[in-house]
Amino acid sequence: MQLAIKAVGEGARALSFLLAKNPQNLYDRTEKGYRVRLTYTVFTETEVEVILFVTPDPVELVKNSPDTFKITQYINDREFVVSSIFCSYARSALATAINGRTIEEYLPWVTHAFQLNVSFGPVATDLSDSVVTGLFEPLGFQVIIERGDVDYLFKLKDKSSARFLHLQGRVTLQNTLNYLYVLIPVLDDYKHYFMDEREIEKLQRYGEGWLANHPFNEVIIKRSLRFRELIDKVPPELMTKIPESFPSDPLDNREPAINLNELRYETIVKIIETLPSKETIVDFGSGEGKLSVRLGLIPQVQEILAVEPTERLLLRAMKRFAQASLQEGFISPTPIWGSFYYYDERVRNKDVMILGEVIEHIDEHRLPRVMDTIFGSYQPKTLIITTPNVEYNQVYEMEEEMRHKDHRFEWTRAEFIAWCNSWADQYSYGVKIDGIGQEVEGFGQPSQIAIFTRQVGSEK
Repeated sequence: MQLAIKAVGEGARALSFLLAKNPQNLYDRTEKGYRVRLTYTVFTETEVEVILFVTPDPVELVKNSPDTFKITQYINDREFVVSSIFCSYARSALATAINGRTIEEYLPWVTHAFQLNVSFGPVATDLSDSVVTGLFEPLGFQVIIERGDVDYLFKLKDKSSARFLHLQGRVTLQNTLNYLYVLIPVLDDYKHYFMDEREIEKLQRYGEGWLANHPFNEVIIKRSLRFRELIDKVPPELMTKIPESFPSDPLDNREPAINLNELRYETIVKIIETLPSKETIVDFGSGEGKLSVRLGLIPQVQEILAVEPTERLLLRAMKRFAQASLQEGFISPTPIWGSFYYYDERVRNKDVMILGEVIEHIDEHRLPRVMDTIFGSYQPKTLIITTPNVEYNQVYEMEEEMRHKDHRFEWTRAEFIAWCNSWADQYSYGVKIDGIGQEVEGFGQPSQIAIFTRQVGSEK
């Protein structure tokens, strides 16, 4: 983990007083669990560069962790990437500059805007390059994003979440550090400690004077606090409404003002409401349970199985189900940890099965095996599949090839129709294909949907 700050121009030497670090001495501190080093690589009248290194103890990182029983404690990037861990460990070395305290002679330099070049990384982020740029540009920086100089025979580097960030701008040192202390955890979206209301206090302290007016204010707060209980406690003066030209969530695929996820849910619910048989439903890849909760409010539904392979999302879904169970007439879904790749007798012969934005997360060469399990073994009376329409990505003016880094493929409308007709013919299902969302001539609609209906007498 490293952070480099270079000041160029008149008064650059004042950087050392703002940091309260003597350029003649190596700052080297070892605490329990980590080591912090700070050194000057350049120190002249008009150019000063300081580099901060943080080296965590990999053993201490996993002690007392709730994940100690998982293999992820041995195979992860937490030891190397710039994240909330870096911010915590580096704070002692940067505290004087962050607080704007220095000797009286140099106090005017606290508010002086230096010509700064700031580099840090590696950062592991699920945000697109365009969103990362959008976080820093409104703060007065030019942003350069760099990936490792490694050659592959395939596009692994382009899809990698690991990046180095280089920021250039005329900004005060104190403001720069405040920006980083808020936005580095936003980029990494990982917290290594228990979160409580002190997180709001951090946003108030480090975000004072800029966060409320940031175009991605809502995104920053959401990814900083994560939990609805904390987000609801954010004071009004720290939040602002994002203009319609900006997405409410960069992970929502840069979609327009109409929330495409909500349209999918509404469409699926309306379809199910019209079905003659809807007593038992399987929501495959249920995620946080947002669709499953809506299914629990449909009359005549008696059972909902919410199947999800990710434990973290399943725990969120369970909490959502518990809150929704207070509503009269709500059928609480049954959370099931499961995957397409393991046969589960519990989901066989149900009235409805839903694969909402799921199949694109499966390697395309594995789809035939998965679909054989669904159509041939599980045999739902009705199967509903939605998936992105890759042609519509041009409407979003996306830089990326696909809408999410975990998508293994995205189909054109013709490809989707061909696959659906092939499955329907092979397994004796009828199929109706449509779209979801605003239609644009020549590009179709953002999502594609297929409704498969098992033909009478096709049961094995």
